[in-house]
This record gives sequence, structure tokens and C-alpha cells, in this order.
Amino acid sequence: MNNSQSSALGFALLAFALLSVGDAVVKSMAGMWPGTAISALRYLLGAIGLGVVLFAREGRAGFAYPKFRWQMLRGLSVSVAAVGFFSAVQLMPIGEATAISFTSPMITALLAALILKEPLRRETWIASVLAFTGVLIILRPNFGLLGWVALLPVLSATGMAFLMIANRKVAGTGSALAMQFNVASIGTLFLLFATIVGHVSGLSFFAVATPSGMVLAKCALIAVTATAAHACLFIATTRADAGAIAPMTYVQLLMAGVFGWVLFGERPDALAVLGSVVIVAAGLYLWKSGKVPSDVAATDLVDARKPD
Repeated sequence: MNNSQSSALGFALLAFALLSVGDAVVKSMAGMWPGTAISALRYLLGAIGLGVVLFAREGRAGFAYPKFRWQMLRGLSVSVAAVGFFSAVQLMPIGEATAISFTSPMITALLAALILKEPLRRETWIASVLAFTGVLIILRPNFGLLGWVALLPVLSATGMAFLMIANRKVAGTGSALAMQFNVASIGTLFLLFATIVGHVSGLSFFAVATPSGMVLAKCALIAVTATAAHACLFIATTRADAGAIAPMTYVQLLMAGVFGWVLFGERPDALAVLGSVVIVAAGLYLWKSGKVPSDVAATDLVDARKPD
């Protein structure tokens, strides 16, 4: 491994570790602010920041929305992924929610066959069956305790999968900065709508109280860690093939388990660990078989949780 590849892996590890820090901050906000509001504020801040930078670099021309329907799907997908995951980590052990979210590559492969008419190969079926076996193992106690709410990480993974599909459809239609502004700005609108609907629904879990200074500070921290993670990942993909650094995403799962244990006293039992291992094995098998395109394998994995 040359110096460039080594540094790429280092930046990738730092990126996914920073994402785990942000997830832990979200977990610490359980009962303080709902996941809908956290997501909306995070993406609003990101959209504003991106808009300023985009205008400075590309002027008004950068604010186009090519293939608008697919851009809308990107915004909707990222909002579903963000709300699903943020809400999940507030209700479930963070390690288990993170593990289930890693079924996204398998869901993406299945959706690619349905939507993009890509061949549905044997490796995809094997990885999918393995992954969802792992999900069932992890959901074993959570479904009994939480009911359908326990499926929030699956909803998040599905949103992420649709985002990957939509990203492929708009690839090459604008600069990377413009594409990030597109998804952040449209996602913000969907998230603001979800926040309002959740608040007026009367469900206490979605009630939005006036945020304290601590809440605002934590939301800002989430935005900063996600932005730093995206910058590190971008640097990593300039120094090595995205497919080569994609497995580094599983650092998130390790970090999530550590944070859950140390910060929140969450002790995964043997079956939860087994389920997580099965999901990771399925993802690595799909990656190793070459059925996850290298141009999106790593960069898309971070989209649903970053603000820009």
C-alpha cells in the first residue's frame, strides 16, 4: 500500500468516526428535541452554508435543478433517511440502529434491478438474505418492546437506498457542490414539512419545544462533525478508489457500539452482536463481489447523515 492509499484510508476512518460522533450527539438529545426538528435544523444550516459557497464559486448558474423530478426524489429520500435514523437512535440502542442501517447497499442493489433494470444476480440475493436475517436477529427484542417503531432503521436504510439510485440518475448534470446544494435545499423543505406535521399531530415524541442553548449547540456540533466528515471523505476519494475505502464505513458500527456502551450504558447481548456481524458480512460480500459500483460505494454512504 503506497502513501496515498494509506492516507486515504486514514481520512476515511476519520470521516466515519466523525459521523459516529454526530450520531452519539443525536442520541444524547433524546427527550430534548425530536429527530424531525434536529434533521430540519441541521439541513437548513447546511443549505445556507452551501448556498453562500455555491454563489461565490458559480454565481446564479449554480442554482439550477437539472432533472428536477430526480432531484425531488433525492431530497425526499435524504429526509426520510435522516428522520428515520435520528428517531431510531433516540429510541433504540445506537449500535443496533446503526447496524440495521447498513442494509442500505443490499436494498440499493434490489432497487437498482427494479428501477434501473440492472441484472439481479445471485450475489445480490445471497447478500440480501444474509442482511435481512441479521436484521431479524437484531429486531428480536426491540420489536417486542417498541412495536413497529423498531423498523425505523430499516426505513432509514430504504431512504438511503433511494438516494443512491437518484444520485446515479443526476450524476454529471452539475458540479459536486451544486448537487449537494440541491439535495440539502430540497431535503430541508421536506424536513420542515415533516417537523410541522409531527408537531401538530399531537404525538409527544414529535412535539417541538422552544430549543435551549444546549440544543442549538448540539445541532451545530452535529453539522460541524458531518461537514468535517464529508471533507475528509472527499479527500480520501481523491487519493484512492472509492471502492477501496468503502469497507471503512463499518468503523461507524464499531464506534457506535463503543459510544453506546461507554456513554449510554447499552450492553448488546450475544444475538445483537451476531446480527450485526451477519449484516456486516453481507455488505462486505456484496462489495467484494463487485456488485456495488465503486463510484458511489463510499461517497453515497455518507449522504443521508451529512448537512452538505
